Amino acid sequence: MAETSQPIASAAPAPMKGIWDTVRGYILWSYERGTIQYDVMVTLILLFIFLSPIWINFNDKPISSDPHQIGVVQVAPDGQGGFIYQIEAQGLTGNSDERLRNQMLSVIEPISGAVTITKYEKISGPDGRAQFYRVWANRN
Repeated sequence: MAETSQPIASAAPAPMKGIWDTVRGYILWSYERGTIQYDVMVTLILLFIFLSPIWINFNDKPISSDPHQIGVVQVAPDGQGGFIYQIEAQGLTGNSDERLRNQMLSVIEPISGAVTITKYEKISGPDGRAQFYRVWANRN
């Protein structure tokens, strides 16, 4: 007796072929506008754009634009080409006159450019502790 062998069909079943055609259509973006498949893709993209920041940390927080945590106010021009600044005392820790002037310069110069401090005065609160320093500065 002769045995006949028939080749086994290697075609995927019909439902799998339809699924792969759909996936291929989404990947290659081959659907026309106005079809349900096109609307599904646009909806998925919009969901990703608006919901991904909830679950994904993109590290895109803005940095503080205030270079100092010390409050500085330019009070007024001093009438002699300089300016008067008021600096909160809580951020200044200098014990000596030179160190205190250097700290004041490091606070004022990012705001006004290169300056020279001509004088300063301590403004105390009711408890006697320094609250502010009023600083007179001239541009170099």
